Amino acid sequence: MKKLLFLFLISSPISRSEAQKLHTMEFNSVEETMRFFSYHNLLTYGPIISGHRGGASQQFPENSFALFEETLQSTPAVFEIDVRLTKDGYAVLLHDDTLGRTTTGIGKIIDYTLAELQQLKRKDQKGMVTDIGLVTLQEAIEWSRGKTLINLDVKDVPMEKKIELVTKNNAFSHVIFTVHSPEEARFFYDYDSRSMFSAFIKTKKAFYSYDKSGIPWENILIAYVGPWNKPENEELYDLLHDKGVRVMVSAATYYDKLQDPEERAAAYRKIIKDGADILESDRPIEAAIAIRSLMKN
Repeated sequence: MKKLLFLFLISSPISRSEAQKLHTMEFNSVEETMRFFSYHNLLTYGPIISGHRGGASQQFPENSFALFEETLQSTPAVFEIDVRLTKDGYAVLLHDDTLGRTTTGIGKIIDYTLAELQQLKRKDQKGMVTDIGLVTLQEAIEWSRGKTLINLDVKDVPMEKKIELVTKNNAFSHVIFTVHSPEEARFFYDYDSRSMFSAFIKTKKAFYSYDKSGIPWENILIAYVGPWNKPENEELYDLLHDKGVRVMVSAATYYDKLQDPEERAAAYRKIIKDGADILESDRPIEAAIAIRSLMKN
């Protein structure tokens, strides 16, 4: 394994904002974002933490600014977020297509207007009602500028609406799209070649499909290889790294749920040791601490 170092230089997009006490990532251009995420710059920028649903196991409601900021107070991170469509065509940040688990509402999101949804309050991870309301994608794009990168997961918001919002806000440098196939990536890329992706590439067959698709590899910032850290991924890692693409493993399905904190930390470190460059987690602060301890060894 290569020795990994955090060498955040003066010219790095990562900085600490004393005013907000946040570890921010400021991406001013698509080219800067591509350089930062390139695997070939790994020794400069180190591994990256991604907060799944913003960091769903922490104390604030998932997919909320309070949760994002709690993470950024401790570590630089990017955020995978979920976007759902309202009755009147707005995009709001919620994971489920129903309201009951995460809000004070009931029923399906699509049956409510934005104004109606804005009357609801969010629930924390224990199901307790907070004073935090819903966030729109428009608000998330504005909030994240100069702070971090957000990755829009595939839910029920049409691809057209997502890229129209990103285009309207000139947000290609800090908003990327999760895609499940080269065809989805091609839609975004043909609409605007500045589009960048977190692509599901779980097999060598998927890798070769992307390789033949004509989508530039530099536009694929993240290759999501799945929720399992397994030896048979090694060849896939090598193929992706050769293209300059960082590999992401998500700990949310299994490793985050291990009951022993030391066992979780060991799992997080092993994911990085075995070749992944991005660790997605419901516990981004805990995962970041585990990785930092590895870097110091």
